[in-house]
Amino acid sequence: MGECIDLMERTLVALASGEAILPLRSILWLDGKRGALGLMPGYLARENALGVKSVSFFHGNEGTELDTHQGAVLLYDGANGSLRAVVDATSITAIRTAAVSGAATRALAGPEAGDLALVGSGVQARTHLAAMKAVRTLRRVRVASKELERARRFAKRESERHGISIEAVASVREAVTGADIVCTATSAREPIVAGEWLSPGAHVNAVGSSVPFARELDTDAMKRSRLFVDRRESVLNEAGDFLIPKKEGAFGDEHIVAEIGDVFAGKAAGRGSADEITLFKSLGLAIEDVASADHIARKAEQDPDVLRVDLGGWRDPGDA
Repeated sequence: MGECIDLMERTLVALASGEAILPLRSILWLDGKRGALGLMPGYLARENALGVKSVSFFHGNEGTELDTHQGAVLLYDGANGSLRAVVDATSITAIRTAAVSGAATRALAGPEAGDLALVGSGVQARTHLAAMKAVRTLRRVRVASKELERARRFAKRESERHGISIEAVASVREAVTGADIVCTATSAREPIVAGEWLSPGAHVNAVGSSVPFARELDTDAMKRSRLFVDRRESVLNEAGDFLIPKKEGAFGDEHIVAEIGDVFAGKAAGRGSADEITLFKSLGLAIEDVASADHIARKAEQDPDVLRVDLGGWRDPGDA
């Protein structure tokens, strides 16, 4: 996770510096929006890495043996167009999404932040716990899920894995109240986190929603927060957490403070005071998948034994 956090920081600096090509994703929706297929291409100039992630989204898989996100990253050689690698997109998505949040938390959260609220108990909650643990010393962790029993299973499993105490709570409000790091990783379409629950000085990573018609945070939460994004163009077209309050007239495009890559590069200021609430809205970018696949492929080319690593270890049949 620590290795991926550093990789994602470098990748988003490259994006903010114009060293990448990244068109908006293309999504094919099935009837009733019961499922979708997303195509996400990208190119990293410095690595000459060209790739595309093809991933399906079926939220009905939640709680089953199948992941909600499944697919592959196809990595090509930017010099001659030859196919270099095919990598499981489920594993890459699980790790790189949390790693980006880890990098954002390292840059934006208060230095003493360590009271963590996890909203959701699936794969992303698991990897976000690892990412937050990599960048801050956690003194308290609470998890809330759709069902208390899911939260309890998560708390038991991850407490044993990390050797820390995790508390399962009955409501999102109970998890978020008093926390100074909040990670939302759910399939919610309507707000589940209210602005009034957020403590002064808190940092929020909102990663669950990546479509214009769904959001995890209410309008007040968005208004109260100093907003940083993975990519401005993507948020202005795809992020329901931002677009719905904007349509309500709560704020305009100027509410976006900066792209997180500019913060990493020192071109934009991050946290301005101890009491302000910072929010990182993550949509997940193809360039993160391409960078991850390229990094893994280079390691495999140098040492074939790296392929023995079980990336699927980031997910358990019990994750939901």
